[in-house]
Amino acid sequence: MPAISAVIITKNEERNIARCLESLAPVVDEIIVVDSGSTDSTEAICHRFGAIFTPHTWEGYSQQKNFANSLVSHPLTLSIDADEALSPALAQSILQLKNQPLLNAAYRLNRLTNFCGHWIHHCGWYPDAKVRLWPSGSAHWQGDIHEELILDSPFPVQPLQGDLLHYSYYSVNDLALRQPGYYRLAASEAYAKGRRSSLAAILFKPLWTFFHDYILRLGFLDGRAGYIVCRMNAHYTFMKYTTLLELSKQKQ
Repeated sequence: MPAISAVIITKNEERNIARCLESLAPVVDEIIVVDSGSTDSTEAICHRFGAIFTPHTWEGYSQQKNFANSLVSHPLTLSIDADEALSPALAQSILQLKNQPLLNAAYRLNRLTNFCGHWIHHCGWYPDAKVRLWPSGSAHWQGDIHEELILDSPFPVQPLQGDLLHYSYYSVNDLALRQPGYYRLAASEAYAKGRRSSLAAILFKPLWTFFHDYILRLGFLDGRAGYIVCRMNAHYTFMKYTTLLELSKQKQ
């Protein structure tokens, strides 16, 4: 029966971490939390659930997660964010996996996001499949934003039933406050890869984003919440390409 180490990176996650840890407790054999300077009750909550709490200076999303991965002591690693939780169906799928011999495979989880109390099933936000479970020591994270897990061996990737529940945005303002950090990083990353912006891109790409997400990806089926999500997606695109154009001018 392969044992599982769950890894989480945190900073001031008292609003979310208990829900995350409660969903993990019946499923995994070890919980490792790498914290970059919480000043709230995150540490106390983690100790209450028996998690291994390790302070570590912030190095960036990928570096922080790679450090957390280096601390695991079991054959399988499950990566989960503090604002996520295993659905009962997903927890059951992982428990069933533990009853099998250890396989050289990685596992893909569907992520379902809650926005302002509404589950978003469209808008390009679902199923948002992510590889989050893999043989320990055989993968690493890379990228500064929307970090990506890279498998170091050509493992087959298999889906697991159930959803990874993502409690990301409690209000529209919550999303609006986070967007600047995301689009600035995205623009910097795009510039480093040689991508450039233009006035045409700033005008038309947001319009396409809204049409693509709200109409083609059926965002209208998520009601008012879906409309707001698609509108915010379009705003993110506008700001990303505006910032990218400003970077290009600064570097000339």
